[in-house]
Amino acid sequence: MGLFDLSRRSLLAAVGSLASAPRVLFGTAHAQDHLLEVEWLATAGVADGFAPVVLSPDYGATQVGAGMQRLHWVEPSPDGATAIAVARRPGTTALLFDRRHGTVLATFEPGEGRVFSGHGRFIEGGQRFLAVEIEVPGGDGVVSLRDVEAGFAIVAEWASSGIGPHDMLPSGGALVVANGGIEPHTPEAIGAEVAGASIALLDAQTGRLRAVAELSDDLSSLSLRHLAAGPTGQVVVAAQDLIADEIARPLVYAVEGERLRAFDAPDAEWRGLRTYVGSVAYDRSGAFVAAASPRGNRVMLWKADGRFLGSIPLVDGCGLAPTREPGQFLATSGLGEVVLIATDGEGVGVVARRSGGPRFDNHAVLAG
Repeated sequence: MGLFDLSRRSLLAAVGSLASAPRVLFGTAHAQDHLLEVEWLATAGVADGFAPVVLSPDYGATQVGAGMQRLHWVEPSPDGATAIAVARRPGTTALLFDRRHGTVLATFEPGEGRVFSGHGRFIEGGQRFLAVEIEVPGGDGVVSLRDVEAGFAIVAEWASSGIGPHDMLPSGGALVVANGGIEPHTPEAIGAEVAGASIALLDAQTGRLRAVAELSDDLSSLSLRHLAAGPTGQVVVAAQDLIADEIARPLVYAVEGERLRAFDAPDAEWRGLRTYVGSVAYDRSGAFVAAASPRGNRVMLWKADGRFLGSIPLVDGCGLAPTREPGQFLATSGLGEVVLIATDGEGVGVVARRSGGPRFDNHAVLAG
């Protein structure tokens, strides 16, 4: 099967003008004539728009609905029946879909005067949903708590304690928020050298700020963006750099309270990421961490303690998710490729590959 000629990145550039367009809801799709085999969930560019995508165990992709807003993260519901895809840039809608029947069930919007950042998480067994939102035009972050059965009505709002929040996840009784500050590769980033990024730890019940972790001054150009949590509660954050000056700044960190500890890698590997990590994930066992760079066209792997294992090439590769086997990751690319990556704790290799899929966006998730 051939690869798509149009990459995710060029497609996103073509629809960048949608940021100021009216809100567009996602169309429903006809129910599938059979129940879908759901192993992973992702989002992708399809035809002239975007859609959630259901991936089967053999890596085949089925789209759900279609719309004009770029979808980013997909959050599976704990009951195994539905999932929520959240848009970003312009980020004014999120949609609930039936992941087995392949139909869109509902959509909801951010709070007034805000946009979604592309991420959200179910909590309380799926009864509540947390969404990361950004005030326009100031950029202050808000975490909205929503009641699922009440049509995702907002029941509480908490300050993210930073500018430009992008990702958030619950861990150890806290909400870990990646406040990215200035987003690289945007008009606001032109000439900027200090991102103003931080990791905020909020109380999971009240939203009260517990602690803030920041990078040292020599790393202040980094925007902290994507998070992943291991089965033991360890959290890692991936960064993007405002400055392309060939300095080998680490782009993956362990979150240890108010401290951010850099993962290890040779300088050439950090430079090879070309200032950008688009996603990060733990394997099923929690023993390994992977990070993907669509700009650097590679996926890097570490042991969970930060010891570098190696990297593999993947053109425009960004989506990452664990499989049900330890030491394995699924990776997706904007050229429609799906790759299975494995490590034995010493080396890294590709063990399966399938091309011809849709233009996958930044993220994939195991639908367990």
